[in-house]
Amino acid sequence: MRPYKANLIALLTLSMISWPSTAADPGGGTSLLSIKEIMVGDHRSAQNIARNGFRNPVETLTFFGLTPDMTLIEIGPSGAWYTEILAPYMRDHGRYYGAHFSPNSGNEFQRRSLESFETKMGSNPTLYGKAVIRHLLPPNELAIGPLEGADIALTFRNVHNWMARGEDEAFFNTFYAALKTGGILGVVEHRAPDSASRQEMIDNGYVSEAFVIEIATRAGFEFVASSEVNANMKDTKDHPEGVWTLPPSFRMGDKDREKYAAIGESDRMTLKFVKPEN
Repeated sequence: MRPYKANLIALLTLSMISWPSTAADPGGGTSLLSIKEIMVGDHRSAQNIARNGFRNPVETLTFFGLTPDMTLIEIGPSGAWYTEILAPYMRDHGRYYGAHFSPNSGNEFQRRSLESFETKMGSNPTLYGKAVIRHLLPPNELAIGPLEGADIALTFRNVHNWMARGEDEAFFNTFYAALKTGGILGVVEHRAPDSASRQEMIDNGYVSEAFVIEIATRAGFEFVASSEVNANMKDTKDHPEGVWTLPPSFRMGDKDREKYAAIGESDRMTLKFVKPEN
């Protein structure tokens, strides 16, 4: 059996686990749901659960230092893969803010993506009813968290999109302003060689660690540490349709699909930054 298929079957088996009874109690209770429980909860599709093995939410969020009593901003939640984990995890003892696209965006895809996210958040008030949706559209819409500042801001596979729109610097400046002193910024992104040019990064969706560290540092952050938890050494990063050749996008359709499925999702950096004392 191919490793990818074996991994998929194992994860789909986990998806049969019922959501713990404490999740049905929006009042808070005394029990905390773990990330490990939430990521295989029955509120998640089999397709999303199957990606757990590539995206490693337990190890990733542990590395960033997330605890359920924090105030969290998820930057660019898009289709809500991580939101399905983060919003329930923060529900009872912390606060979740989702900094999504703006309804004032001139981009139709962004407006539709926001509408879909809002619909999802409204579809399950038990899990998502306490989540706060904010809009990020520099330079006019920048209030992505509470006035007193957030403890942690996290973003997953978004930096290449901001670069393509020329918004990367404005976005990192916004994250810095939205965090408390001592607040954490966590970044997961498809990883390019440090020799890659900006245009190469935009074209193929892979971004260098050097670039992310540079732009975060320029915004005022201090680099803390990196983790290899989301590394994938099978990813050669030279695919015909860039990172979108690989799962889950499979931009080439059925052509060489088994080959790219065997590689799995992209090789990714996992970087942690802190907002230092002034």
